[in-house]
Amino acid sequence: MESTQYVEKIRKFNRYYANVLGKIDQEIYNQPFPLTEARVITEINHRNGCTATEVRENLGIDRGYMSRIVQRFEDEKIIEKKQSTVDKRQYSLYLTDYGKKIYDELVDHANRGVSKMIQHLSEAELAKLVASMHTIESIYKERSEQPGVSIRPFKAGDVGYIAHLHGRLYDETYKFGKMFEYYVMRGLTEFMIDTDGGELWITEVNGELVGSIAITKSSDMVAQLRWFVLDEKYQGMGIGKKLMETALNFCKEKHYQHVFLWTVSTLDAARYLYQKYDFKLTEEKPNEEWTGTKLIEERWDLDLNSEATN
Repeated sequence: MESTQYVEKIRKFNRYYANVLGKIDQEIYNQPFPLTEARVITEINHRNGCTATEVRENLGIDRGYMSRIVQRFEDEKIIEKKQSTVDKRQYSLYLTDYGKKIYDELVDHANRGVSKMIQHLSEAELAKLVASMHTIESIYKERSEQPGVSIRPFKAGDVGYIAHLHGRLYDETYKFGKMFEYYVMRGLTEFMIDTDGGELWITEVNGELVGSIAITKSSDMVAQLRWFVLDEKYQGMGIGKKLMETALNFCKEKHYQHVFLWTVSTLDAARYLYQKYDFKLTEEKPNEEWTGTKLIEERWDLDLNSEATN
């Protein structure tokens, strides 16, 4: 079966199952707790002591909407926030006794809703339904857990691979051409001569080199984030987030007050990640060297002194 046929079948199933879930949601999640808010309450209960950022990223909620939900829940004494003893900028979320009561009511409503949905199914049909659900869950769970992912400082032989990965990925996906690989190799060579104040990390999946990120010293107080790349086969698995946190934590350990990076406007996935970590677009300039057509290079900056994560 061709991939387009798989896509069509998956979309058909998704449309059907969305209608099924929609009917359940209408019966279970009524005001004052619509579906998204009920999911937030459930997530905080299951991940006792999580941050608002962790809940937002796991559920895919808009930053502003999540902030309003947390504020409302705090005002209504559904949750309480406790400051981290390790990082004063971090606040952990917990359900209050009142919040736990609300959670129990949501579970009771949900159980009754699902019971109503399956009441006409036979034991054999129920077993087949649950087994199918388990299959779907296990396929995605095995992929998302990534037990073989590791991040380490670079060693001999890695730098050539990083240049190769940049050259191949950016030529195949964005038609950057040979000059871009030369630009990457030149910068890496300069870094190897003088690594003071910086570090280059490699990420591996089951022993295979799949990506990199680096911090280089621009001045005593300013660092530059460079050579952030990930093999396209492993994108969308949370590895980019781990690389970014490794680099930013290094900056804090080295007491850098500011970090910046250069990218191009066509790299939507990377730009989204930079925005998520509060980088701000500060400069734009044209580039016709890499693709033969005009690209817009962008500088993004992050003030580490003002960075705060809930």
